[in-house]
Amino acid sequence: MLKNAKDKDKRKLHVATGNKHKFMELREILSRFGINVEWLKSKIIEIQADDLETIASFSARVAANEYGVPVIVEDAGLFIEELKGFPGPYSSYVFKTIGNEGILKLLKGVKNRRAYFKSVIAYCEPGNNPITFDGYVYGVISEEIRGSHGFGYDPIFCPEEGDGRTFGEMILHEKNKLSHRARAAEKFARWFLGIK
Repeated sequence: MLKNAKDKDKRKLHVATGNKHKFMELREILSRFGINVEWLKSKIIEIQADDLETIASFSARVAANEYGVPVIVEDAGLFIEELKGFPGPYSSYVFKTIGNEGILKLLKGVKNRRAYFKSVIAYCEPGNNPITFDGYVYGVISEEIRGSHGFGYDPIFCPEEGDGRTFGEMILHEKNKLSHRARAAEKFARWFLGIK
């Protein structure tokens, strides 16, 4: 953990992901804390598991040891109440398979549209065990796809703390005020910088 700005300058942080949107969100959030990150463009190894902590931790450990640098890996999932938490940790695969249209079909005629996004950030230094930080945002699944910003399920998720728009209708800065990813990243940043 970094104690002061001089320590921070001695270390580079890398976000290991193949997802440009995810990197851009994390870069914007962490820059608020004066943390600069570089994009480690890599296809990280992502295991299938029943919880996001296991998935992110495994990927972070592999990436840190493979590239020899401290890394951040973030994994997120959409958990829909009516579907008993589906797609959850399988969100990426489900999105690639059925997309937002498929989720809306599964919820056709369903009144309970409550859902939440969960984000887990795993930080790992080479040869060490990962440390994880989580963040949540609660909301509902919209009746239709709305907006062209963000990625993944953003155009069908309306955060309850928002103004009725989906994440897909918000620009990056707006989404980063409310998102699960921002909340996990803020926890990480405070730990990393020694801020209580």
